[in-house]
Amino acid sequence: MTVEEQAVHKDTAKKVRIGDLLIQNKLLTNGQLELALSEQRQSGRKVGQIVVSLGFVSEERLLRIISQQLNVPYVDLNQYRYEKEVVALLSEAHSKRLRAIPIGRRGESIVVAMEDPTDILAIDDVKRFLGRPIEMVLVRERDLDNFFEVAYRRTEEISSLASELQTQLVESVGFETELSEGVGVTEADAPVMRLLQSIFEDAVRSKASDIHIEPDETIIRIRHRIDGILHEYIVKEKAISAALVMRLKIMAGMNISEKRLPQDGRFNIVVKGSKIDVRISTLPIQWGESIVMRLLDHDMGIRSLASLGMPEQILVRFEEMIRSPHGMVLVTGPTGSGKTTTLYSTLSTLNKEASKIITVEDPVEYRLPRVNQVQVNPKIDLSFARVLRASLRQDPDIVLVGEMRDSETAKIGLRAAMTGHLVFSTLHTNDAISSAIRLVDMGAEPYLVASSLLGVMAQRLVRRVCEACEEPYYPTEQELAWCKTMLSDERSPAPLLSKPFEFKHGKGCNRCGYTGYSGRIGVYELLVMNERLMAALQNARFDEFKQAALEQTTYQPLMFCALSYAFDGVTTISEALRVSHGLNDGVF
Repeated sequence: MTVEEQAVHKDTAKKVRIGDLLIQNKLLTNGQLELALSEQRQSGRKVGQIVVSLGFVSEERLLRIISQQLNVPYVDLNQYRYEKEVVALLSEAHSKRLRAIPIGRRGESIVVAMEDPTDILAIDDVKRFLGRPIEMVLVRERDLDNFFEVAYRRTEEISSLASELQTQLVESVGFETELSEGVGVTEADAPVMRLLQSIFEDAVRSKASDIHIEPDETIIRIRHRIDGILHEYIVKEKAISAALVMRLKIMAGMNISEKRLPQDGRFNIVVKGSKIDVRISTLPIQWGESIVMRLLDHDMGIRSLASLGMPEQILVRFEEMIRSPHGMVLVTGPTGSGKTTTLYSTLSTLNKEASKIITVEDPVEYRLPRVNQVQVNPKIDLSFARVLRASLRQDPDIVLVGEMRDSETAKIGLRAAMTGHLVFSTLHTNDAISSAIRLVDMGAEPYLVASSLLGVMAQRLVRRVCEACEEPYYPTEQELAWCKTMLSDERSPAPLLSKPFEFKHGKGCNRCGYTGYSGRIGVYELLVMNERLMAALQNARFDEFKQAALEQTTYQPLMFCALSYAFDGVTTISEALRVSHGLNDGVF
C-alpha cells in the first residue's frame, strides 16, 4: 500500500463506524445499535465486540463486512506462517496495548494483523513504532489473543539473559558466593533470576507441565513437556548451569553444597499473575546436575469428574461406585496418565461437611479445603503404611492412599476398606483386570482383595486433534487393518460397530506449534467387581477371573475407548494405536 493509498484509507476509516456499516448492510436495526451504544458507554468495549456478544450478528459476518468495506484482507492467523524477526519489531507491551502485531513483510511494507482496522490512533502508533509503511490485515479477536501467546515466546530473551549471566560469572569472582548467600539477588538486578523468570514464563505460555534443564558437555538443553511430548531448545552458555542449579536449590530450600546425591523440593512462583507450585528434583549426571520441575497451576483449580472426558456409561458407573459407604477403588495406569487428577476430582465430588477425608500422599500436589492431607517423609520413617495406620485412628470416612507401594500398605488399606472405610489408591499396572491380581502378587490374601475391592479404573491420556487446523484424514493401510481387527473382535462394543468413520488429523498451525495436537483427553476402562469375579479371585483362579472380567457386559477394554475417540475425530488413529500398544499382553 503506497503512502497515498494509506492516506486515502486513513481518511476513509475515519468516516466509517462499525455500527453504520452494519446498519447499511441491514444486519442491525437502529434499536439494536442504540442498545449496543448504551452498553459501550457503560463497559467501554468496542461496538463490534458488543453486537457479537449480544448475538445481533455473527463474528464471521462482521469480519466479512469490515473486510469488504475497508478493502482490508482477512487472514486466518492460526494458519499464517509468521516471521519471528518481524514480530520482534514491536514489543509485546505495545502490541497488546494497540491490539496489533507485525507478522510478515510484503516488499518494503510490514504486514500488521489487527482486530479493528478502523482504530486510527492505533494505526498511527504502529507506524510510528515500526518506522516503515504498513499493510493491515483483519484477524479474529480470539485468534489475536492466542497469537500473542504463540509469537512472544521467551527463547531469544532466554538466550540473551544466558549470555549476560555467563559474562557476569566470568567477570565477577564472588558472584557464586553472592548467589549462595542470597546477597543482592533480586528479580530486577540479577541475571540468574531474570533468566529463571523467563524460563518459567515461556513454559507457562506453552502450557508445559514440566521443565527439564539438562547440562551436556558443551550446552544446556531446556525441554518442555507439552501434552506429554518433550520439546527442546538449546542454550550454548554451558557455564551458567551451576548458577541455575544453585539458585533453584535455594528457592526450594535444598542443600546447595550437596551435588553428589539426588534431592527433592518445592517452591511457589508467580508467573503472569498466576501462582505456580513447582516440584523440583535434582539428579547428578555426567556433566553436572539434571533438573526436572513439575508445574502445578493453582488458579486452574480441581476439575470436576464430568469435565475429564469419561464416556457417559463409565462416568455413571464410576460415580455410583465412589458413593459406596465402604470398600476400595483403584485408579491405575503408568506415570503421567492422569491418575492423580482423577483422584482429586473424585475427592472434590465427595468433599462434604458430613465426611471426614484423610489423604496420604507423596507429595501433596493440590491443597483441598476440609481435607486432612499428610505428606510422607521416608527420612523420618513417616511411610505410607505408618501414616495410614495412624489415619485410621482419626475416625475418617474416606481415605486416599497416594500409591500402593508395598505389601504392608496394601494389606492395611484393604482391611480399612473391609471395616467401614472408603479407600482410594493407585497402582502402576497396564489395565484394570491385572490390578486385582497385582494386589495378590504383592502379598495380600485373595479373600481380602475379593471382599474389599469395589472396582478398578484404568486410564491413559491421548492428545486431542487441534481444532484450529483439523481436517479429514484417510488412514493408512496399516491403520485400517488395525481398525478392522478391533471391530471384528467379539468384545467390540455395539455402539462402536455402528459409528461412521470421521477420522481427522491436524495439519499444523500456530496455535498447536505445528504438531497437529492441542490438549489431551483421558481414555478409560472400568472394571466393577461382581459375585463371579469375587469368587474367582477369592479362590485364586486368575485365568477364570480374567475370563469373567472380559465377559462382563459393562466392561469395555481401554483400546476400544481410544478407537471410539479416533472414529469421532477427537484424536488420531496413530494416538489410539500408541495408547493401545502392549495392552493385549497377558489379557487377550
